[in-house]
Amino acid sequence: MLKRHQVLVVLGFVFAVTSTSVVAAPLITAKEAQLPAASGELKTRGIARGPGIKVISPDVTAPEIKGPFDLKVVFESRGGNKIDASAVKVTYLKATAVDLTPRLKSAITESGIDFAKAEVPPGEHAVKITVKDVDGRESNTVMNLVVGK
Repeated sequence: MLKRHQVLVVLGFVFAVTSTSVVAAPLITAKEAQLPAASGELKTRGIARGPGIKVISPDVTAPEIKGPFDLKVVFESRGGNKIDASAVKVTYLKATAVDLTPRLKSAITESGIDFAKAEVPPGEHAVKITVKDVDGRESNTVMNLVVGK
């Protein structure tokens, strides 16, 4: 039979394990990564009145990213207009685009995207983020991810 302090130690260990473990979640699957690459050139306008989009994590300027990584993107409203979180769209750019938005739905807010432990297969991946404000002004950016093995 366990003594009271032993029970507390066991319960504390169980709580610590369950409360600190974050399970990695797929952002892009290996099957999707094998799809044919998108062709053509993505054109964006030079002047945007829509919301700002700033990728905080991962460091997209790094030569290589190790996974899983935390995906953190900040949306910046312009002109006092609120961001329409329901209009945020995240797309994996392939010959047939893959809508990643449903996977990120719980991580998208008016202030940005906060998706912990994103799993992405090794390789080069282009992900487009589109954001609108409540007046319908739109901005987008493309994250080019180079994920190492």
